[in-house]
This record gives sequence, C-alpha cells and structure tokens, in this order.
Amino acid sequence: MQLAPFGSWKSPITADAIVADSIGLGSIVIDGADIYWLESRPQEAGRSVIVRRTSDGKNTDVTPPEYNVRNRVHEYGGAAYTVVDGCVYFSNISDNCLYVQDLRSEQPQQVRQLTHDKKKRYADLSVDTLRHRLICVQEEHDSADFEPLNTIVSIDIAKPDDIQVMAGGCDFYAAPRLSPDGSRLAWLSWNHPNLPWDGTNLQVANIVNGYLAAPSLIAGGANQAIFQPQWAGDDTLYFVSDRTGWGNLYCWQGSTVKPVHELEAEFGLPQWVFGMSTYALVGNRIVCTYTQRGVWHLALINTLSGHLTRLNVPYTDISNVRAAGNLVVCCAASATHANEIITIDLLTESREILQRSNRLKIDPRYFSIPESIEFPTTDGNTAFAFYYPPTNPDYQPLLGEKPPLLVKSHGGPTAATSNQLSLKTQYWTSRGFAVVDVNYGGSTGYGKAYQHRLDGKWGIVDVDDCTNAALYLVRQGLADANRLAISGGSAGGYTTLAALTFGDTFKAGASYYGVSDLASLAKDTHKFESRYLDRLVAPYPAQADLYQARSPLYFTDRLSCPIAFFQGLEDKVVPPNQAEMMVAVLKAKQIPVAYVTFPTEQHGFRQAENIKRALTGEFYFYAQIFGFELAEEIEPIQIDR
Repeated sequence: MQLAPFGSWKSPITADAIVADSIGLGSIVIDGADIYWLESRPQEAGRSVIVRRTSDGKNTDVTPPEYNVRNRVHEYGGAAYTVVDGCVYFSNISDNCLYVQDLRSEQPQQVRQLTHDKKKRYADLSVDTLRHRLICVQEEHDSADFEPLNTIVSIDIAKPDDIQVMAGGCDFYAAPRLSPDGSRLAWLSWNHPNLPWDGTNLQVANIVNGYLAAPSLIAGGANQAIFQPQWAGDDTLYFVSDRTGWGNLYCWQGSTVKPVHELEAEFGLPQWVFGMSTYALVGNRIVCTYTQRGVWHLALINTLSGHLTRLNVPYTDISNVRAAGNLVVCCAASATHANEIITIDLLTESREILQRSNRLKIDPRYFSIPESIEFPTTDGNTAFAFYYPPTNPDYQPLLGEKPPLLVKSHGGPTAATSNQLSLKTQYWTSRGFAVVDVNYGGSTGYGKAYQHRLDGKWGIVDVDDCTNAALYLVRQGLADANRLAISGGSAGGYTTLAALTFGDTFKAGASYYGVSDLASLAKDTHKFESRYLDRLVAPYPAQADLYQARSPLYFTDRLSCPIAFFQGLEDKVVPPNQAEMMVAVLKAKQIPVAYVTFPTEQHGFRQAENIKRALTGEFYFYAQIFGFELAEEIEPIQIDR
C-alpha cells in the first residue's frame, strides 16, 4: 500500500468507464412470455430504448434508432409505453406523438404514427382491448398564457383522430386502470396546491358508451395520498394509502376499504413520475417491496390472512415490481450491486439477471460499503444518512490526516436516497473522499411525520440536517473540518446553496441545476410544481418576504467560499437564470466560481460526455480549492477568481 494524501489516490473507477458502461433501467412491462424494459443510454445522447427479453433468453432492441421513448407530462414523464399481444405503443420525446409497432408483423421494425398534435403529450398508457382504444393521461399545451390542460382520454387505435375525454376538471390525473372485464375504470386525481404525495382522490366509475358514469370516491382526500391502484382478477381494487401516517396496502371490494397488512413501513413512493410500481398481484398473494429506515425489503403478503413473509434476497433497493404467474420481475440493487433487472421464481426462489445497469468489472475491494447512521440534529430530532468511508486497497492516508467529506443532498426534496451501489459515489470514495448521503427531514421512507418535518421549513430543516451530518462525522474523527463540501442537484442544489450562504460549516460546494431564488422558482416553474412551495415555504406572493429571506441570491454578501455550478441550458424545471444570477454576484465578489453549461441538456444530465464532464469537473474544482494533487489527468474547468 502506498502512502498518499486523501483525494490524491488513483482509482480504477474512472469517469470514462462509468459513462461508457452505464445505462439507466426501468419501466418494466410483461406481455405473455416476453419481458420489456426501458434502457436510458448516455452513449446515445441519453436516448431511451425499449428492450425485449424473449423466452429463449435473448435481449433485443425494439425501438428503431430514430425514436426516443420518453414523454414530458408533468415535465418528469414516465410510463411512456405499454405492450399488449406483441403490439408496442409508445411516446416519442422529439414530437410528443404516440406510435404503434406490431412485433408480430412481417416488418416488426415498422412504426406507425397514431397522434399528430405536438402540443399534446401522453403518459400512463394502457390498452382497452374490448373497445380497441388506448387510455392514457393527456397534457395539452395550447397556450403559453395558460396552464396545460390535463385529462384522461381514450384514443381509437384504428382512427387516432377520435380522441374522447373520459375525465376532466381536475388539475392533475394519473393511473387510469381498467378493471379485468373492462367495465370500470379506476384513476387518481388531485388539485392545486397539492402534489400527489400530499393528497389525491381515488375514484371508480362504470364505462358507458366509452364515457365514465357516476364516479365514486373510494379513498383519499386533500390530506391522504393514494399510490398505485391495481385491480385483481376478482375485481378487488388494491392501492397504497398513507391514512395512518405510513403508506400501507389496502383493498376495496365494492363497499368497504380494508387494510391488507399494517406496518410502520412505506409500501409506496412519491409519484414524481408515472407508472411507478412497488407491488404486484400473484393469485391470492401480493409480492411487494417496502422500506424501513432507508432500506428496502421484498416480501409476500397472503391476501386472505394478511400474513407477511419477507423473501431472502441480497438486495436493499427494489422497484418496478411486476409479476406474471409465479415469476416476479423487478429492478434491484444493493450496496455491492448496481441496479439490475432480475426475475425471481416464487416456486424455486431461483433468480436470473436479465440486464445490468453497469458491466464494468471492478475488484469489490475498491467499493466503499455504506453504513446507515442516525445523528442528532436541530430541536432534539434525529436524522438519517448513509456514510461511505474512503476506500482503496492500494493506498493508506498520511498519519493523522482526516479525509475531506462530501455531503450529498438529494433532490426532490420529497424523495430519498438509498444505499444502492453508485459508481459515481465510489468515484469519490476510491480517490480518498468520505461521502455522506443525507436523508434529511422531509425525505420519504420514514413515515408521514418525518416527511412533513420540512413543511414551511425548506431551507432550514434540510440545511440543518446536512450540516449536522457533517459535524457529527467531524466529532467522530471521520472527516476534516476544514475540507467539508456539499453537493446536490435540483432541490438538493438549493439546499447546497442555502447551506453555503446561511452557514459557515462548508468550505466549498457544487450546485447542479439548483435554485438560488425561490420567488423565481415559484413564478417560472412548470404546472406540476407551480404550487409545491406553498407547503414547503409559504403561499406566494402573499408571503414574498419569506421567499426572499430563504433565497441565497439575496444574501450573497454572506458567501465566502467557492462554488461550482453545472447547468443544462434547456432546463424548464430550474431555468439557467437561477444559476447565472448567482454566478454573476460571486464573480463580482471575486470568490472562486465555476459555471459549466450544457446546451442540449434538460433537468438532469443524460448524455455521456456531459455526465463525465460534470463529475470530473466537480472533482477538479475541489482539488484546486482544497489543494490536493490529482492522480490522473482531468480536463480543467474554468474557475473565475
């Protein structure tokens, strides 16, 4: 082992290898004996491709090269395709239109366009085989002067100009689900100022002549969030509700709602995107995943007895759960396994990996194994995080040296981080950084009370928890108090900027498409999040003074540490002017600042070269600020001083 300062260790986990061998995985669909999923490929400019796994064990691309299977409903999209009897229906991001591709035909690569109006976007697709129609959520962008119009519509597959509105009048819709016999539809709706994790309505209605008759409210309300309604073969409707303070499974059988199994755990997720799935029905059992204290478990629930049996699988982050017969398909990851699409046979408990998100072969000795920590924070509360120690079998630090610490603040903020293997995190730890990934107050997975800890206190609770995580590790002798950095994207970028502006614990930071002016966010952002800050901060503009008091942009006189900004210029969620206003002030103060832009990126980076540039750029920035030597050549980013 070589003696070398923290931060200057050479690692086989390179940015080139990460982007060259990494893909995103999700959106699983089962159609007969075939399994489908989406792959997001940075090497193809972030294109999303439908992949088909046939019964002979072969993976084949379905989507022709000129198509990109995504949508921008609610801007974040999701559930951009479905498959029924070998026919693939999908949304193409470049024109927002729907297409169909019949894999049973003599020309399976031939694609037929269904819709033509580029101002209309579609998500949450399902097929009404009885009526030969598509049912989906439609978002219509007719005028820049008005909010987009959201509805549930049905589209005649043979005559796609025939579009019928089935449900309208609410601000938002999601999860239109047909009953097994096609006679009824269940769906979710909600209105401003709520987001779907605040409160939603679950309704059911009969379908009469293609329209919905006499809708009934089954569950939900302004303060009860419903997640993933799903019909069973006997017309029982299952769903997740947080009515008790925990997101548990319930069922409705035409008259009453009953709990399936009550547990202080979360069986649901915040619905940032369409089509999320944490459970599937297998006869009289439910295969489900749930989280407790940031760790996900896979289990079976007997719907007759309510008994829960945990399955013994080596995964701690499980999502996209689907099932057909006794075969379960899901996305799964752990501290030593990057995200994979796997199958589990419930009869034999055998598992098969269908696809890996990364094929990079690395000696696991280079992996830092996260430790789940609880630490004291403001007002006598406890917060949670995953701590990753610096790990590299080729190096040991200088005697008495403490490592630099990178505090990660997740986006959302209504979301959570997990302990699944992230090569981006390992990029830091294998070079001699400690990392702590914080599930600050407001994060999901710890119950509704913990999630509501951020209500009215965004920019306070999250900042305090990230700061206290760093100070806790300093007290434990696990981090250098003079080399503490904080980094985050989107909402995590706001937490980063607020921590750097309103406190002096951190000595540097990096903001990825982060918010610097809350009022600008409230005025400029898209419909889905346009009232998000009513709960997190206060109603705007009635309490505009509070927005200014929480905005880093107006208190840059307090800044005295360097910041790097990474921004997509096509970002509609957090527009570039949020970063540019902050950069201009820092330049005027002659505080070291870097501003790295990506002209073709939106909210979040999808293209391989840009992902690499941001990761290495942030590392280069800290090397210059903290003064350690680089063990490898990195393309510099411009730092204005």
